Formats: sequence, C-alpha cells, structure tokens
Amino acid sequence: MSEDKDLPLRDDIRLLGRLLGDTVRAQEGEATFDLIETIRQSSIRFRRHEDHGARRELEATLDSLSRDQTIDVVRAFSYFSHLANIAEDQHHIRRSRAHQIAGSAPKEGSLAHAIERAFGSEMSSDDLVRFFETAKVTPVLTAHPTEVQRKSILNCQMAIANLLAERDRMELTPDEQEANEEGLRRAVLTLWQTRMLRTAKLSVMDEVSNGLSYFDYTFLRELPRLYASVEDRLAKADRSLQHLELPNFMQVGSWIGGDRDGNPFVTAEILEKALAVQAEKALTFYMDEVHTLGSQLSIAQGLVSASDALLRLAEASPDGSPHRSDEPYRRALTGIYSRLAATYAQLLGHQPPRHAVAPAAPYASAEELSAALEIVHRSLTANGLGSLGRGRLRKLRRAVAVFGFHLAPIDLRQNSDVHERVVAELLRAVDPETDYLALNEAARIELLLTELASPRPLASAWLDYSEETRGELAIFRAARTAHLRYGKAAVPNCIISKTDDVSDILEVAVLAKEAGLLRPAEGVLDVNIIPLFETIGDLQNAAGVMDRLFQLPIYRSLLASRHQEQEVMLGYSDSNKDGGFLTSGWELYKAEIELVDVFAAHGVRLRLFHGRGGSVGRGGGPSYQAILAQPGGAVQGQIRLTEQGEVIASKYANPEVGRRNLEVLAAATLEATLFAPRDPAPRPEYLEAMNELSADAFAAYRALVYDTEGFEQYFWESTVISEIAALNIGSRPASRKKSTAIEDLRAIPWVFSWAQCRLMLPGWFGFGAAVHAYLERHGDAGLARLQAMYKEWSFFATLLSNMDMVLAKSDIAIASRYAALVKDGSLREAIFPRIAREHASTIEMLLQITGQAELLDNNPLLKRSIRNRFPYLDPLNHVQVELLHRYRDGHQDERVRRGIHLSINGIAAGLRNSG
Repeated sequence: MSEDKDLPLRDDIRLLGRLLGDTVRAQEGEATFDLIETIRQSSIRFRRHEDHGARRELEATLDSLSRDQTIDVVRAFSYFSHLANIAEDQHHIRRSRAHQIAGSAPKEGSLAHAIERAFGSEMSSDDLVRFFETAKVTPVLTAHPTEVQRKSILNCQMAIANLLAERDRMELTPDEQEANEEGLRRAVLTLWQTRMLRTAKLSVMDEVSNGLSYFDYTFLRELPRLYASVEDRLAKADRSLQHLELPNFMQVGSWIGGDRDGNPFVTAEILEKALAVQAEKALTFYMDEVHTLGSQLSIAQGLVSASDALLRLAEASPDGSPHRSDEPYRRALTGIYSRLAATYAQLLGHQPPRHAVAPAAPYASAEELSAALEIVHRSLTANGLGSLGRGRLRKLRRAVAVFGFHLAPIDLRQNSDVHERVVAELLRAVDPETDYLALNEAARIELLLTELASPRPLASAWLDYSEETRGELAIFRAARTAHLRYGKAAVPNCIISKTDDVSDILEVAVLAKEAGLLRPAEGVLDVNIIPLFETIGDLQNAAGVMDRLFQLPIYRSLLASRHQEQEVMLGYSDSNKDGGFLTSGWELYKAEIELVDVFAAHGVRLRLFHGRGGSVGRGGGPSYQAILAQPGGAVQGQIRLTEQGEVIASKYANPEVGRRNLEVLAAATLEATLFAPRDPAPRPEYLEAMNELSADAFAAYRALVYDTEGFEQYFWESTVISEIAALNIGSRPASRKKSTAIEDLRAIPWVFSWAQCRLMLPGWFGFGAAVHAYLERHGDAGLARLQAMYKEWSFFATLLSNMDMVLAKSDIAIASRYAALVKDGSLREAIFPRIAREHASTIEMLLQITGQAELLDNNPLLKRSIRNRFPYLDPLNHVQVELLHRYRDGHQDERVRRGIHLSINGIAAGLRNSG
C-alpha cells in the first residue's frame, strides 16, 4: 500500500480544528459551538456531495443569525483558515525535510538542484563563480494594503507553528506530548482572544515596524545560512572552492518609508525615521551576536596562538578585566562590541540597552566592522581553529556584509506627474518666462540636458516654493544625508511611476543633482534612476524610450558611474487593470524582448524589476516558474521583484518557508541565466496566435470595464471596495484621487475586491472570448496550435497555469449573491450574466487547451487544498453578503461594520493570495 503523504497534514488540521472547537465551547458556550458545528457540517455536505438540501439549510441558518452570533461565526471560520494555513506550511516543511533525510536528489527549485545541474553540464566551477560575482537577486518588501493581519495575530500563529514543528522534530514522550498539546491549546486560546482587527489606521511607521518583523523571523538569520549552504555545496562539488566566500548576490530591499506615489504620509522625516529604525534593528542584531560570540570564544592564549592582528585588536579593547587578560578573542570581541555600541549611539542618538564596558570610537562604516570580524576569522583559521569560525562568526560576517548599517536598501518612488510639476516650478522660479509644462518632449529634453550640464543649483534657499516642491526637494536631500550617514546602499534607487518618455527620467536626474546625488563635474550618479512602465501603452513604448535615452551622451556618461547597468521596472498590476490579464501578460513579455534587444545594441546591462502582486490579477503566481518563463536574455543574472501584501507573511513569516522561498528566487535566476531557455524562441505562428488572442481579450476586457455604461457603479455596489477603503489595513489611500473612477483606483484594492466576492475577474476575464474568436477563425487547426503552445512554450503554459488556479478559487454561484447587492436591477442583469457567460467560456476553453477534465487536475496538491478550504470560505462569503445588505440598508452599528471587516480578513486568509 502506498504511503498517504497528506495524512500528517490532515491530522494537524483535525488537531487544530478540535482545539479551536474546544476553545469556542469553553469561551463562548455550548450553544455557540453547536451553531458553528452545524454550519460547518452543512457546508461540508454541500461542497463534497453537492447536497442542495444542505445548502438551503446552510443559508437558512446563516440568514437567521443575530449580530452577536454573526461575529462568533465569522471569527470561528476565519481562525480556522488561519490555522489551516499554518498546518499547510508545516506540511511543506515536513515533506521537504523528509526528502532531504531520505537522501533523494535535490528538488527542482532548490539551489542544490540548480548547482547540481550546473556541474552535471559542461559548466566549470569558474563559470558558476562568475555568475555569483555579478548576480543580484532582490525581493523587495512593499506596504501595499492587502496584508490584513495584525502583527499580534502573526505572533500567535508563529507560536502555533513552532509547537507543530516540535511534534515533527523529535520523538516525544507521553508527558512531552501532553505538554505540547497543552501549549497548543494555550496558543489557540490566545489567538481566539486576540483582537483580529486594528482599531486605528496604520501609519507608515507602523508599516515599517511590520516589515522589520520579517527580518527578525527570517532574513537576518536565514539569508546568511543560505549563503553558507551554497558555499558548502560548491566546495563539496569542487575542493578548490573550499575557501570560497561568495559576493553578496542576494539581499532584501524595501519600499516601506520611501514609496511616495499617491501616499502623502511618506515624507523626508518618515524616510529618516525608517532608516533609523532599520539601522537600530541591524546594529542590535550585531551587538547581540558579538556578545554571544564573546561568551563562546573562551580561547586562552597559553593553549593556542593568535595572529598579531588579533592581538592588536585585543590590545586596543577597553576590556581591562584581569579575568580575561589571557583570552584575546574575548577581549577583541569586547572591543568590537564597544565600537558597535558607540556606532549605535552616534547614528541613533541614544545608548543601546546593553552598555559597553567602556567608551570607544564608533565605526566609520560597516566595512570597518567587517574588517575587524575578518581579523577574528583569519586568526582562528590560521591557528587550527577554523571550525570555530564556521558557526556563528561566519553567519555574522555575512550578515554585516549583506545588511550593513542600513539593514535593507529603501527605494524612493514617486509619480512622474509630481516630478514634472516640481521641475516646472523650479524652472519658472529662475525664469518666469519658462513654461516647462507647455513645452513639447524635444524642447523639454533640451532644457533638462542644459540643467544637467550646469554645475549651478536650480533651487534657491531664498525662494518660496509650493509644499509639493519643498517636500520633493526634502526627500532627495534626506537620501543624500542617508548616504553620508549609513552608506550609499541605504537609498540606492529612485523609481518613476507612470514613465512615458525620456523627460520623465531626466527630471529625476535634475532633482538628484539638486541634492548632490548627481554631480556633473565628477560625472557621478549616486542612485539608479529607474523608469516604471505600467500601462499597456507605456509597455509598448518602453523600448523606444530607453533607446532614445541611451542616445544622450550626458546620460550615457552617468551610466558609466553605475557600471553601465540600467534597471527598468515593469508594472504588472496597472497594466492588468488597464488591459486585462492576457494582454498585460503578453505586452510585458514583448516589452522584455524589445528591451533586451535595445540594451544589447547600446552595450548596457539590463536589470528588470518586476512589480508583481500576490494575486494572479497583479502578476502573482509561483515565482520559480515565472522567472524561468522569462524570454531569453531577460534575466542576465539579475532580477528584482516586489513581495506584496499577505504574500510577505505567507512566504517569510516562517523561517524555514522563508529560506525556501529565497532559495527559489536564487535558483530560478541561476537557471534562467546559465542554461538555455526551457523552450527555444517561440515559433512565429505562436507569436501571431498570441497577438490575435491578446487583441480580442483586450477588446472584451475594455468593453466590459471601461465601455459598459454603469460598470463603475456595478463594481462599487457588487464588491466590498467601499468597506476595504475604510478598513485599517494600510497608510495609502485606496484611490489616487478623490474619485470613484476605475482609472483612478489603485490596482491593489481593485483586485482585492474581486477576490473577496469570489469572481477574481482581473485574473481571467477576456480569455474565453479571445479563444472563441480565435477558433472561429482557425477551427480545429487553431485548437491544435493552442494545445501545442501550452505544451511547448513555458510562457503560455505559465499564463494558463496561473489562470487555472484563479478560476479554481472562483465561485460563480457565490458571486451571484454579491451581484444582488446592486440596487439597479436592469444594471445588474446587463452585467452579471455577461460575466457569468465569460466565466463559463473561459473554463471551457482552458480545459480544452490543457486537456484537463477539471480545473487543477495538473496540480492535485493545490486542488485538494482548495477543495478542503471551500467549506470554510462559503459561510464567510454568505455572511459577508448579508452584512453588506444590512450595512447598506442603514443598519450601520459597530457590530455590523466589525463583522464585515472580520469577514474580509477571513476570506483573505482562506484564499491566501488574493491581493
């Protein structure tokens, strides 16, 4: 009999479900427990057996709930989704460990697999080392408001995850088993009695604090472990590499505290505060590690030698204790701690919690700290104690090299319209006759190039500017101050949202010059200026914009100071909202191909920054497949991509899961760079087919979303967009302007709202219409071509795989109940049946192309997971609709509003990647 690999997962879910049920019974009473259990059983019967009697029973029960009962039901089913997520994450860890313990071949997607594949090919060790010398892999944390969990809830979940892991890791005695279950019971009780919702809207600094949590959970420890693992694996394969220390090819970036696009709360002061708390996190970690190392390296000089450099380090230490006079490593580390404490005080303006033994000079840079730790390492190695340097010291040295004193580089981002207005005001203040906004593109470029060539500043301390201009100048100056205080890696990038021409890029260069970040006389640019192409039109123009930019001698001279590397960011979210799922994916792919050609023609190295969201409707989906599906030449060893919303927690809250996700990014980048693409350049007929499909999908999507009269009203009434805008889940407003227009709505709440009502419209709409039109033109030969594209072209296969997942999470019957929220019956009947028909058509076409009998047949693990979740999601959706009816009918008391917000949280948890 074959092993049931999912049995431990089911056991964990049953255990956590039982403990949650016991908690509900003990805290809320038997009647509440019985009510929730009745709802659960009815929902399971309906989902698993299509028992329509069970559905009617479920609806009748849910519709009869009092307001207090509604809150209890929503909380119970929401928390079950959270607990199921914990169990699933633990099961992934369990299976991965079992695979490693069994000595099986490394799994695809791991760095071990990528390295093994490299050594198994014709590749030499030198080839691999060269890859790492120029590689740059950076997940970038953003604060987009789809992360609905409070940090307190996340801490409760981490406690539960650790207790589940304990059950896996060791053979527990009966007493230990009982203690473990009692610990789980306490943790579930704490979770139940912890407030799920925030009582106040998040500030930017709250978001910074939340982002820093993942450095505690995962990054500070797991990233150095990942480096050590790769170095050890390379050394094992080639003994000549046993002393290899890889360059810093991977780091974690952040937008939190620097992303000003549409967020008026991100200011120069906030940037300075964000940098300070990041520095505090890094320095506190280093001091704790140095303190622990000092307690561990109790090596006496009379028993083993130490290098002259180490002895000098010890001699310079302020540690005068006679008890450590013959322990040079301890004294040296005490001196390092003292200098770190002084650095902490200098950068942050107050003393660290654990004081140094005596004052010392602060470090001028993180490199100076690295040099001191290198002395300790070299002395241990030279005196037969190398193994002592391969533990905590090795990881600390790597942490300092990767995180520096700044912890994570913060990107600046602002909309090109803002830069345009600021530059226009600066120019007008110097010459009132200059009307920059009235100039055409060629005239703008000429004027901006003149300013870039001039050493004189454009802004004057004696002139009064608008609040907007003062704010922009202040944040560029804050970036310059950060470079001097923390190093240039602290704020390395300026991203321009809505870039549509060369002048948008040159405007930022002018503003950088005003702050001293660009120094024309030296030909030095201290930041990467990164255009972000977002709309369908902008993506189509991206290569042309970059081609014209690279033809400007001034800009090319500045690129020389950036190692002839230029980063370009591609926006998945806004291009999807603008043109739909299929057209967005295709225009992104084509833009990458065109950019690769333009950059090659100019001899500039391309680094792509992928602005992907958590959901498929915002470019989400499995990262490994997405990176490998990039067109040839698009990766080149370097890639950055955003990690957004609830995806950050699901990927990086658990350290083992976090390390696995970091590995996936690095492995995919290595494979996409060093090996030929999985499929050769797409055949011409495939490209033509995609052009046809995209054109028809674009037409269908635009016809619904932008050309259908009343669609904006339909969207606002049939989804929870209004309630999401009021939920305390982010500092950024839901819309760019005070408007309900879909054009002004941010892509994040747009996608999040469609997910809540289980339509997931941005992740599939238009595909069915496009394929139908294609088959009408091409018949059976057309279907055969699409089937061949799915089998042979990873881009198309990945596109369909992501859509398969989205459709599997959708539910048209539940969506119909949200449609009933639209008060205008004729509007509802004009739009929802149209959406339902396209939903059915899309599923039909997808199954025909993939050859599946049902959605997700090719991904049975995910299929089982979703099937098991639906019975717990359905009641939440039903209750949410009922609460929305009540709330919008005027019953706006606190319990109804709270119930809606709790249901939003629970549905997001159940769907996992909804925003």
